[in-house]
Amino acid sequence: MVLENLEEVNQRILSACKRAGRDPGEVTLVAVSKTKPASMIEEAYSAGIRDFGENKVQELCEKYEELSKDIRWHMIGHLQRNKVKQVIDKAVLIHSVDSLRLAEQIEEEAAKKALTVDILLEVNVAEEESKFGFRLDDTECAIRKIALFPHVRIKGLMTIAPFVENSEENRFVFKKLRQFYVDMQSKNIDNVNMNMLSMGMTGDYEVAIEEGATLVRVGTGIFGTRYKIGENEV
Repeated sequence: MVLENLEEVNQRILSACKRAGRDPGEVTLVAVSKTKPASMIEEAYSAGIRDFGENKVQELCEKYEELSKDIRWHMIGHLQRNKVKQVIDKAVLIHSVDSLRLAEQIEEEAAKKALTVDILLEVNVAEEESKFGFRLDDTECAIRKIALFPHVRIKGLMTIAPFVENSEENRFVFKKLRQFYVDMQSKNIDNVNMNMLSMGMTGDYEVAIEEGATLVRVGTGIFGTRYKIGENEV
């Protein structure tokens, strides 16, 4: 199942790139493996996938120890400040930096380990109450403050668009963030290398690619629905 699903996702990525006149090499597929067993991850790995995304620190750390060391783990879920020290030396990229306080914690823990941590700022473009992230109006100010941290590197932006039945409804979200991203690139802020735009999930990654995403986070489209025990997700 995983291999067939991956083939379809890759074809859709290629088609979206073709429609947008983009080089498919500009788009990285992050296979969201939250709640999935190692055997399914190994199946995707055997098909050439090396970028995997996890929502929870504990799960990322366990899989980091268990699976191949050339896997690039992405922290894509909400990150609590008290768990930063567990993940900063394991994740190649933290997509979900959603507050100045979290960035300060990453700086503090990275300094202790003499690391430089690559991050994306999570932007709540649609300003949904249920989502984390900076408001678009506050993001430039946050970028300029975090850019001063010597052990943190801002690599770009991330957003989680609203859940919609028709992916076209999210086009304005992706377009708006891309416009802001391009604007930030043009300002050449020191210690900010604005070259990653993480947007689009299983339901809307094709639209996100058409609007400039460089990273798409696809879980159910590759692995199917999440495993559950009773009513509780695991």
